[in-house]
Amino acid sequence: MNTIEQAIEMIHAGEVKEALSLLNETAISADIDTKLEITQIFVELGNHDLAEVLLKDILVTEPNNSEAKLLLADIMIDDNKDETAIELLNEIEDGDENYLQALVQLADLYQAQGLFEVAERKLLIAKNIAPEEAIIDFALGELLFSSGEYHKSIIYFEKLRQTTEEFAGVNIASRLAEAYALNGEFEASLDHYQTLNTGDPETLFRYGFLAYKSERYEIAIQAWEKLLEEELEYPSVYLYLSKAYEEEGMIEEAYQTANQGVEMDPFNKEMWFTAGRITLKTGESEQAFDLVKKAIALDNEYQEALLFLVETYKKQNNNSEIIHLLTEEVDIDPLDGIFYWELAKAYNEEEEFKQALNAYQNAYNKIKQDTDFLKDYGYFLVEEGRISIALEVLEEYMVLEPSDFDIQQYAERLKDQNNDTLF
Repeated sequence: MNTIEQAIEMIHAGEVKEALSLLNETAISADIDTKLEITQIFVELGNHDLAEVLLKDILVTEPNNSEAKLLLADIMIDDNKDETAIELLNEIEDGDENYLQALVQLADLYQAQGLFEVAERKLLIAKNIAPEEAIIDFALGELLFSSGEYHKSIIYFEKLRQTTEEFAGVNIASRLAEAYALNGEFEASLDHYQTLNTGDPETLFRYGFLAYKSERYEIAIQAWEKLLEEELEYPSVYLYLSKAYEEEGMIEEAYQTANQGVEMDPFNKEMWFTAGRITLKTGESEQAFDLVKKAIALDNEYQEALLFLVETYKKQNNNSEIIHLLTEEVDIDPLDGIFYWELAKAYNEEEEFKQALNAYQNAYNKIKQDTDFLKDYGYFLVEEGRISIALEVLEEYMVLEPSDFDIQQYAERLKDQNNDTLF
């Protein structure tokens, strides 16, 4: 039994300190190959200090020993001394048996520093040396994918997929599916996703989301149903799955999923709003309103949900609920002027003209560039007998809509009537 074998047995027996001492003594008079072998044992034991000393000793004797430089570079990387590692790796020259590995490691280091172009150049040199080396295709694909050059990454992943389904723990079809999707090639992406036989929730979610965005709702539903079989508590999926069911006309399934979603993700305002919107389609209007109002309670400025309630109340001719919502339940002052306008119209319908005028004036301060509003406000002022102000508002409207001859004629008639009244 040689000394190294003896040291290894000592390590297995738990006599690590004694083994390290024996290896250190052996290294003093050992040849280069033995020293490298001892160094690797030091590294495996996590003793970087001893390994570093021995490697530097080797490089004093053999300054061009590339294996020692690779090992020392690994130690420097682990110790967050990337610049030193780069210097060591750049010393390994073309023609050296370890040159290819040095290029790949350099590319990793430059990529970690955000120097993607430099990293790509190193890998392309490596690709020229070993065009069929799978690790280089994988490294190029990953580099280009991470730097957002998806169209270029696809080339290398497609080549890699001809020989393997998985590399370094990465499913190549899954990576291709993502790359095609991010490059805007959704059909190609779906094709790759459909080849996957996976129960991984993240992959299934991305697959379903891509299908959903491509309006392939039946595929999205299949992917997300499978996801929920694998992992019921996956809050992100309920919102989109309920919408996919809705798009397919599966309202009961959409309703059940949306209501599960609010339990899974109770602080998601969009989940509450979607649940309310879908619930209304089942005819449960009171429950629907409660759900939407919970969304608004999470965000008092959730304008989409507010508009939904306003429009629904309008369809029901329920102006009192609009007034209550916009005066008692939310503060509409920070919101878009359309809410003051809706409030004004509700007051007008309820014949509460003083409050309507006040709401119209508040809306005017916010949306006086909206032609539909100006026309409506002008008509309201006429009805209220405020002809002079109505004419001013209608003049503003005609500046924005000079081709509306009906309003021009209407305004002229108002002027004539107003003049007759004055005289």
